[in-house]
Amino acid sequence: MSALTYRNRQGQVVDMPEFSATDAKNGFGRVLETVFSHGVVAITKRDEPKAVLLSLEAYEDLLGRQREPLQALSAEFDQLLAGMQQPAHRPGWAGAFDASPEELGRAAVAAASR
Repeated sequence: MSALTYRNRQGQVVDMPEFSATDAKNGFGRVLETVFSHGVVAITKRDEPKAVLLSLEAYEDLLGRQREPLQALSAEFDQLLAGMQQPAHRPGWAGAFDASPEELGRAAVAAASR
């Protein structure tokens, strides 16, 4: 067995239990029990990691850390894009595309100070 590790929810680097693909096929109940107790196992084929099986808790934890910030940014981006597409903002777009890097820098500083 190779020594695969992962970082758990507490941030600790821990060993990941491993099973061969054959063991997984023939003894899935044992594999599941190990997933339930450890949160994750690696499935190997010919001693090479080929898959990772996560518990639902580990999966939700993984998604939970990534989903919320992306949803917030997506909503903010959609709102900004909709505002920029208004006819009143078209002259600003034209100016932005023609602006020098220095002008863009001053505009960014001015916008950030508001």
